[in-house]
Amino acid sequence: MTYSQAVGFLYGVQKHGIKLGLETMRALAERLGNPHRRYRALHIGGTNGKGSTAAMAASILQAAGYRVGLYTSPHLVDFRERIRVNGLMIGEVDVARLTEIVKRLSEPDLLPTFFEYTTAIALQFFADEKVDVAVLEVGLGGRFDATNVVDPAACAITTIAMDHQEYLGTTLESIAFEKAGIVKPSIPVVLGAIEDSARRRIEEIAEERRAPVRRLNVEFSTAGTTDEFCFRSREHMIDGLSSALSGAHQLDNAACAIALIDAAGYAGHPAIDQAVRKGLAEVHWEGRLESVDDRPIVLLDGAHNPAGAAVLAGHLRMLKQGRPARRIILVLGMMRDKDHHGFFRALQGVVDHVLFTQAEHPRSISAGDLQRAVGGWMPEALSVTVPGDALSKARQVAGHDDVICVTGSLMLIGEVKALLRGVGLSPLRG
Repeated sequence: MTYSQAVGFLYGVQKHGIKLGLETMRALAERLGNPHRRYRALHIGGTNGKGSTAAMAASILQAAGYRVGLYTSPHLVDFRERIRVNGLMIGEVDVARLTEIVKRLSEPDLLPTFFEYTTAIALQFFADEKVDVAVLEVGLGGRFDATNVVDPAACAITTIAMDHQEYLGTTLESIAFEKAGIVKPSIPVVLGAIEDSARRRIEEIAEERRAPVRRLNVEFSTAGTTDEFCFRSREHMIDGLSSALSGAHQLDNAACAIALIDAAGYAGHPAIDQAVRKGLAEVHWEGRLESVDDRPIVLLDGAHNPAGAAVLAGHLRMLKQGRPARRIILVLGMMRDKDHHGFFRALQGVVDHVLFTQAEHPRSISAGDLQRAVGGWMPEALSVTVPGDALSKARQVAGHDDVICVTGSLMLIGEVKALLRGVGLSPLRG
């Protein structure tokens, strides 16, 4: 296979949708020789924040001198973003080689999904690259997610919120049950900012499995701002920290990343405190309150559910503090299956003008339908179907001191980033 053939094949598999369950993934891993058993793993789930936490943990471990694999989803522009070793994307030749291997091993009886293919490729690539540790972000849920074939040194669940209800259930408790599927017997689990009923459900499961629990603001915490903060736990104290990622919520994610590394036993590394400082200061994670321009400020944020919108709203309020004339101009595009009203409600009172748009993705709600669904709450609103045109219109509307925020979908963020880079967009973004 060439790289383009591999991508085309995977794109074809993606059209078959999502299939939750571990039978195929376990069989596929077995046929590959269980590559995930050749290195340690850290496993991170949650509704929001799991990608940022994974990126932080990987950056810290790399700063400590480990060879680190990082597996995340979805990608924004390039399929290869999903699989990295020490920050470098998997090569095109390796994607083609491993796709062909996994395809051959799956025949004739296995029918892996797109995510199972991708996970198998990642697990094998990390073994080929002889990583010391792989940081794995859960794709969807946890219990039946393809990544759940690993036996991690420690795991984390960052947040629980309403999202993907068609797969995970319609209550926080049911979603917590699915997310807690990554909790393994006797393996430490780190819990982030989780609502009481959902947290108790996870704690019950952890107790059944005799998995030690470390909770944010109980066993560990952070204090300060992203410019300067400290981490505290019962065993560990680190001062003089800063985060390259914007937003007050990143303090919680940083706390979870450090606590996860501690729980996995890396705190004994002689240079770990300095590695935490360096890793957090240098971490790179695109599309999450990412500033790509100033005068006006242009932010790209992949928030796509009400909980994410609430975090975004807090950051936008902070940007308006002391600047009463500053306007917030939203470029908003979402998927059809998301909570449009809940998302937009969280931003009411913060946003001054909205441009509704849509990513070129089969699950996108049209700009017009999105405006009809929520636009009545915002008199200053327009529908501009093409994201690039919507961003151009936002720049025309904005003054030098205003803020343009592109949000509502990581698919939209990827499309805008590709536009800004002047490159083509990989179709595999689900």
